Amino acid sequence: MHDTTRLEKLGIPAVPVATHEFMTAARAQAAYLGRPDFDAIYVAHPIQDQTPTEIEDRADQAMAEIAARLTGTPS
Repeated sequence: MHDTTRLEKLGIPAVPVATHEFMTAARAQAAYLGRPDFDAIYVAHPIQDQTPTEIEDRADQAMAEIAARLTGTPS
């Protein structure tokens, strides 16, 4: 959240991505940083035990929502 809110303050569109396990923490961080509206895109947890192909599949699944947020278009 820190990096994405800093980028946004610089005028650089950014989208935080986290696993569902960190949803509460991400939302609390966003609120603390003055952006309670700045919610992450959440992917399945865990990540560390996934193969590169499985991680790529998760990223592919999240890309439409990431692109929509960055461009301001509905996903």
